[in-house]
Amino acid sequence: MRIAHVMGSGAQGGAEAFFERLCLAQAAAGETVLPVVRRDPAPDGRNARLRAAGLDPLELPFGNPLDLVTRLRLRQALHRFAPEVVVAWQNRAASFAPRGPWTLVGRLGGYYDLRYYRRCDHLVGNTRGLREYFVARGWPAARAHHVPNFANDFAGCAPAALPAPPGMTRLLALGRLHRNKGFDVLLRALALLPGLHLSLAGEGPERGALTALAASLGVADRVAFLGWREDTGALLAGCDLFVCPSRHEPLGNVVLEAWSAGRPVVAAASQGPTELIEPGVTGRLAAVDDPAALAAALAAVAGDPAAARAMAAAGQAVYRRHFATAPVLARWRRFLEDVAAGGARRGGSGQGESGQGESGHGGIGLGESGQDERGPGTTPDGAGESARTEHAA
Repeated sequence: MRIAHVMGSGAQGGAEAFFERLCLAQAAAGETVLPVVRRDPAPDGRNARLRAAGLDPLELPFGNPLDLVTRLRLRQALHRFAPEVVVAWQNRAASFAPRGPWTLVGRLGGYYDLRYYRRCDHLVGNTRGLREYFVARGWPAARAHHVPNFANDFAGCAPAALPAPPGMTRLLALGRLHRNKGFDVLLRALALLPGLHLSLAGEGPERGALTALAASLGVADRVAFLGWREDTGALLAGCDLFVCPSRHEPLGNVVLEAWSAGRPVVAAASQGPTELIEPGVTGRLAAVDDPAALAAALAAVAGDPAAARAMAAAGQAVYRRHFATAPVLARWRRFLEDVAAGGARRGGSGQGESGQGESGHGGIGLGESGQDERGPGTTPDGAGESARTEHAA
């Protein structure tokens, strides 16, 4: 199958990271893939990694709405490549991607403004909640779909040495230090949990405020700000308990990765974790923006090692069945075959779950990056959020 994936963002957030993983996985599975990406001169950046894996990404400026160079070159390149399906990732790419003799799919990882996708034949989101959002905003249900992300498998990684004193429960949180991630809530919860130590991996605009908050709460000696890290699997292997306190988390790749590593998960009940986690079975949920509730959930899991192990095992089993590379790649294949067979504006099979039968325009929304997602000429597509610039939603 011939597939063009168009990514107009130069950042490295959750959507950008999954774009890269999906391009590489589909190519390895025998699909013919054209990645169309924003220019990136970095010798170790995304575009360089795509080339190193044998792909030939087309680099374009993806500037403001008057960027006629990108529009012209993208149209020409797509006509030369002759894809069956073009997948436009996020607002910027969707605003540039042209109609043509292919099926145009808008791929969303957050509650974005659907006006950017008006040329698309189909929309696909990585949660069921996003599909419901599309339909609620007036998008035809037969052309609204859900296909999840696959997350990296971190089972069996050698553990990193987290800087927790002996005998303390080792908490780990990953993400961009941004208000949407709720790390201030986590620090306030930590102040209620004297036996726990937190390692927080990531960077972002809230670093100074979080450092000051930890000091004011008297927990600075039980918090380690690890900065930007690439060794996510090792960090997960080194912790006792993973926590995702996000105020906004459309998917929660970090939850999937923690499951893959066999770690128990406590999360705030934002959109993605609520959809993913079966409370008491594959993790625990706490009310959003509620330090006391989060502290209670953390204490319950930390205080019952047998239950924590059972939740970790159940989460890992869900990951392997539904969110590992092979099952998700198969769902993407079925989805793309379906919409390609249906053709432009004909709606494919009409089954919203990409052959599995699940059953207007919105304002600016929150995406996988945890930040506002706007189109060209305003703010770049969502900036990266994770310890290694990768986590999503």
